[in-house]
Amino acid sequence: LKALLNFVRSGHISERIHGIDLPDIPLWAIWAIQQYAKTIGLAEAANLYSDAVAELLDYILSGGHPNLFVDTENGMLDTDGHDKAVSWMNSTIGDAPVVRRTGKLVEFNALWYNALMFGAALTEGDQAYAERRQKWIETADKMKQPFVNTFLNESGYLYDYVDGSFAEPTVRPNMAIAIGLDYSPLDRRQRKGVLDFVTRELLTPKGLRTLSPKSYGYRPSYVGSPDERDFAMHNGPARPWLIGFYADAYIRVFGMSGVGYLDRMLIGFEDEMTQGCIGSLSQLYDGNPPYTGRGAVSHATNVAEVLRTYRTLKRLEQ
Repeated sequence: LKALLNFVRSGHISERIHGIDLPDIPLWAIWAIQQYAKTIGLAEAANLYSDAVAELLDYILSGGHPNLFVDTENGMLDTDGHDKAVSWMNSTIGDAPVVRRTGKLVEFNALWYNALMFGAALTEGDQAYAERRQKWIETADKMKQPFVNTFLNESGYLYDYVDGSFAEPTVRPNMAIAIGLDYSPLDRRQRKGVLDFVTRELLTPKGLRTLSPKSYGYRPSYVGSPDERDFAMHNGPARPWLIGFYADAYIRVFGMSGVGYLDRMLIGFEDEMTQGCIGSLSQLYDGNPPYTGRGAVSHATNVAEVLRTYRTLKRLEQ
């Protein structure tokens, strides 16, 4: 985190670390601190990370990032992804993003709302942050209803992104991130409607598909030439790490009654850990049966999120 903040101050969050500079990195950093706080307790997390969270929030609010823009009218975030990949769906052919996502991205804004509310919870009662905390709460309150109005459509799921008057209707798993966060602009009924959509169109035994089979351009398998694989990467294959947000959303909608269902669902990963890289999970899986593993034979993000989900379920079962 200390290294991250140094890059934040320079305006290039991770370019020198990993060769990328995706604008959502500060949002994911706050989410990671939030998860850690569940292990060490909110008070200890406040002692360790209040400064870091406050600096990241104020960095975004002040327009510090060159590709994150806070809408002054509604507090929501915009990003320019017309000519480059700006999210975790960052596969490219040449220099052009395969999945063009620009304007108001659904998970960016859900993570932003969650970050603002978590920052407020982390610094509650600390007078040193009182003025900044009030600004975070005001921004979250201002964007709550606009988020719903912008992304929730008449069919009951969330648009993937909205760019001006255009709303991207393809069914993608970024909506699962939005309903799985601790703090969401959506109420329980709205979360359930989105969760039902994700369950019907995206859920597999190996994670969530990156695109619904009903959507144009669906490619279930990461196979073929380099360009064919890059095109397919975020257009159908399932990602195990997304199961963490699905599980979080399921518990928030159904409570303890969902624990048994999620336990059974995670069994599908046990067989996988006896194949390929023993004890680990592949990078992605075919979106259609038999859900064959592809890409890297061991993928840290997948392993971490499946472990986090197991930990969450075990904590609830105690």
